[in-house]
Amino acid sequence: MKIALAQLNLVVGDIQRNQNAILTHIKEAKSLSVDLLVFPELTVCGYLPEDLLYHQQFIDDCVTSAKYIAEQSEDICVVLGFPRNHPNEPEKLYNSAAFIQNGKVKMVYDKHRLPNYLVFDEHRYFTPGKHKGIVEVEIKDENYKFGVNICEDIWGDAAIVVKQAKQKVDWLINLSASPYEAEKIETRIKMLQRRCKNNNANLIYCNMIGGQDELVFEGTSVIIDATGKILAQCETFKSQMLIYDTDSSMRLISKRLDPLTELYQALLLSTKDYFEKNGFKKAVICLSGGIDSALTAVIAVDALGAENITGLLLPSKYSSQHSLDDATQLTKNLGITTHTIPIEPLHLQFENSLTSHFDNYKQNLTDENIQARIRGTLAMAFANNQNAILLSTGNKSEVAVGYSTLYGDMAGGFAIIKDLFKLQVYELCEYRNTLSQVIPQNTIDKPPSAELRPNQKDSDSLPDYEILDDILKAYIHDFKDADQIAAKGHEIALVKKILKMVDRNEYKRQQAAPGPRVTKMAFGKDRRMPITNGYPNNYG
Repeated sequence: MKIALAQLNLVVGDIQRNQNAILTHIKEAKSLSVDLLVFPELTVCGYLPEDLLYHQQFIDDCVTSAKYIAEQSEDICVVLGFPRNHPNEPEKLYNSAAFIQNGKVKMVYDKHRLPNYLVFDEHRYFTPGKHKGIVEVEIKDENYKFGVNICEDIWGDAAIVVKQAKQKVDWLINLSASPYEAEKIETRIKMLQRRCKNNNANLIYCNMIGGQDELVFEGTSVIIDATGKILAQCETFKSQMLIYDTDSSMRLISKRLDPLTELYQALLLSTKDYFEKNGFKKAVICLSGGIDSALTAVIAVDALGAENITGLLLPSKYSSQHSLDDATQLTKNLGITTHTIPIEPLHLQFENSLTSHFDNYKQNLTDENIQARIRGTLAMAFANNQNAILLSTGNKSEVAVGYSTLYGDMAGGFAIIKDLFKLQVYELCEYRNTLSQVIPQNTIDKPPSAELRPNQKDSDSLPDYEILDDILKAYIHDFKDADQIAAKGHEIALVKKILKMVDRNEYKRQQAAPGPRVTKMAFGKDRRMPITNGYPNNYG
């Protein structure tokens, strides 16, 4: 039997586009004598349509598309996902998979386990299914029994998968939309291997790829035998149809990416898809000479092309010459169009207008924020004029503690590095320079600074990033309280100060631009904290 994994980059809500892609793959698979073609979860509409699922016309259109695809699937078995109302209980909505053979739907399975944690919110939309998911068909004069399930069904206790395996199925088939996060791929594959070994079952696992708002899907679809051996594995972060012949002893396994390459590719794909799927081509970015804007610019160029990126140098009276030199060298290395607009004249106008109304104006944080907001206004003007998206450049460490300015450096429509801790930013800059030396070494080596007052350094307000990132990971990713974090070797007073900064700046983060989720606990859909929060135990 020839099995094909169609690892597709789908567009949520674009049913016609997705249908065309599905039919193209079916046609190609048939021409290559494929017997069974498996697609990812919710193939017809993309994952996850969120509140589009509340519109009945949307559901009807998905069902109509699924029926049409089935009719076009002569001489092949196809498994694809779509949302549907149950025919006997039309008020209930299901996340479903259809097993199609020779133009007819042989079985429809409804997802049992609906994830409702981190970024997942499927209980908001779907009803848990009860179907056993077993289908028996004849392929090339041989009888096969398949157990169909969907994504979360194979995680956790995997009760439905265990039941299917006990039915002595020839193959388990899992349609998936499992989002990427650093270090998750290996965990997922090992889990799938355990599932096969523990249940003595072969597995066909098809995962989607592509960027969808803040989520990134990397694919890495696999076929695994009952001993846990990987027989075939698709590439990571690439659209692909991989064909595996069960009569062949040849294994088809793509090379795994190293962790930094994997992380960089996730950011690249997310950026590219966010722009293409939303109809944008151009981006604007403020270049300070610092490491955050440098990495953001390099990823933008790699994803969109240098011809589509405009760099803005907006120096203030506090900007150092080395920062201007570093920013200029970066633009030359990248080959992007740049404009330099000193902000001192505008800054002076603000100062003259406000000095008489504030005490100690020049020493006030207000003056620093005005500089950032002048830059934000100028950058948004360029973005508006070019029908472009302004890229925000804040990293997770700084955004966590509020080391960012609303309507200033937080302005923008997409934030490529928002889920990267500062140390990860350094690592990715070093990594990118191994591919080609584009980021000036001085940008990487010099102490980070916002340069909004004389001789300013990040270390004036924040601990070293090795310390800060460790505290932030313990609090944000691992839910540790102040005493538990201090027990790791940090000063309790510092820990409480940092946690207080994190909690106080929730209102800023909820106004931030979207960006790729690449860790296990991103701000936004993952970490949902109340802005108004009087619980004091974290910092006393």
